[in-house]
Amino acid sequence: MSIQNAISAIEGLYARAHANLKAKLSDSKGRISNDLLNRNQLGAHALAYLATELEACRQIAGWAERVGGEFEGKIARAYVGEVARSLRGGVDLGACESIPLSEMGLTEADVAATIGAPEVVAFADTYANGDVFLEIANHGAEHGFGDPGLGDETLEEIRQQFARFADEKVIPRAQEIHQKDILIPMDIVEQMSELGVFGLTIPEEYGGLGLSKVAMCVVTEELSRGYIGVGSLGTRAEIAAELILGGGTEEQKQKWLPKLAAGEVLSTAVFTEPNNGSDLANLTTRAIKQPDGSYVIHGQKTWITHAVRADLMTLLARTNPAEPGYKGLSMFLAEKTRLDPAPGEPEFVDEGLTGTEIPVLGYRGMKEYELGFDGFRVPGDALLGGEEGAGFKQLMRTFESARIQTAARGVGVAQAALDCALQYAQEREQFGGPIFQFPRVKRKIGRMITRIQAARQLTFFSAREKDQDRRCDLEAGMAKLLATRAAWEAADANVQIHGGNGFAIEYTASRLLVDARVLSIFEGANEIQAQVVARRLLEG
Repeated sequence: MSIQNAISAIEGLYARAHANLKAKLSDSKGRISNDLLNRNQLGAHALAYLATELEACRQIAGWAERVGGEFEGKIARAYVGEVARSLRGGVDLGACESIPLSEMGLTEADVAATIGAPEVVAFADTYANGDVFLEIANHGAEHGFGDPGLGDETLEEIRQQFARFADEKVIPRAQEIHQKDILIPMDIVEQMSELGVFGLTIPEEYGGLGLSKVAMCVVTEELSRGYIGVGSLGTRAEIAAELILGGGTEEQKQKWLPKLAAGEVLSTAVFTEPNNGSDLANLTTRAIKQPDGSYVIHGQKTWITHAVRADLMTLLARTNPAEPGYKGLSMFLAEKTRLDPAPGEPEFVDEGLTGTEIPVLGYRGMKEYELGFDGFRVPGDALLGGEEGAGFKQLMRTFESARIQTAARGVGVAQAALDCALQYAQEREQFGGPIFQFPRVKRKIGRMITRIQAARQLTFFSAREKDQDRRCDLEAGMAKLLATRAAWEAADANVQIHGGNGFAIEYTASRLLVDARVLSIFEGANEIQAQVVARRLLEG
């Protein structure tokens, strides 16, 4: 049986689940009902994850075919076989969340006709058994983890350049940044500016490099492999640039984009509020227009990353209190004073702006803050696009890129965990030899290789869709779901391979665990992502 036949079986299971849920969740006019979708969230989210695994199977199979290597083919067959086998027991949404197929209206007969067919079971048993994962781990230890499948000389050169930067400049300092809970040293930020990180996808006419979203993924992955905080620095500029490119006036583009691209200006996204996480429609921060055309901001924001060093805040606030939903929101390009204070020195000095640091387990290096706005003034020309009430629409344009980049960060953290686990398994000796010799250890590493490659290829796929200017909120959401889970699984397996040492703060494994944990929460929690993916699937 071929890998395509196995994927077809998974497609058959998905088609039946999709038909069941579409019929169950549609109202009398055939539209997906919000109420029914919410009440049947387990089945709907299971469909989202099933579709994600299915698309990952397609992408890893396509990657193996393009690359044409024997090892890559083995990885692809192992991944597809494991997906086909694991789905017989339900859909795994994460820790403590295995959803039975019956939640999607599937029966034993549906399974028997698709992934439970004898030839599919035989495929999984042949190509995704324990010995295969051991072989993948052995090859990975001796020859590397396979061709990333970029298929482009320029992209490969970019990957190598940033891999060297991560190895030489970032990894040697990552533990210190984390353990001392300090800001990423400015010399690293300056070197990133010189390499063009902050202007990767900004058009050349505005001072950027004009590169693709795939290039952004390559750079983000390598930087995140070095340290997640460094890999996330570019996200700030990416969000700000997307907002300005998509909704700004030409004057705003000319003013801000060249400065963002050069790293002259560092930005921060100021959207979330203490009582409104993903529920942006209910934001309460007010922007009150003054007779002179300026605005005065009042309200609280939270989980604001890299706020102290930022020169520019992309600030979402309500300009129309009579409109309680999305239509009352506006986006501002609000300037603030950048500081790099020593301990005990003020962190915020602008009138009407205060901030309190939020101590965090991981994802350090930029620091998180709760910000208070009490009479903070912004000029009238800071209104993005010069248009009130367009803030949410403008923000929506950034979601795809932000989630693709988050997926790339997940792949980078997962790869760091794999590198760390393999090195430790080869060096740590117990019972007369390295622990890499033990099947439980080696199989973990083999499975990590397959999961990471699948997440990488799904992330590249979503980026290619974005580069083709096609709507890709579905693909971006899927990539985030898979890559962030791959990061957590790899980081957790890395700690287990380290044993007691993995729990020690001095070891990299413990840092990677807490860094990986945040990925499924920010840029839209994975529960929100699953809801978005499910709705798109059912409405399509």
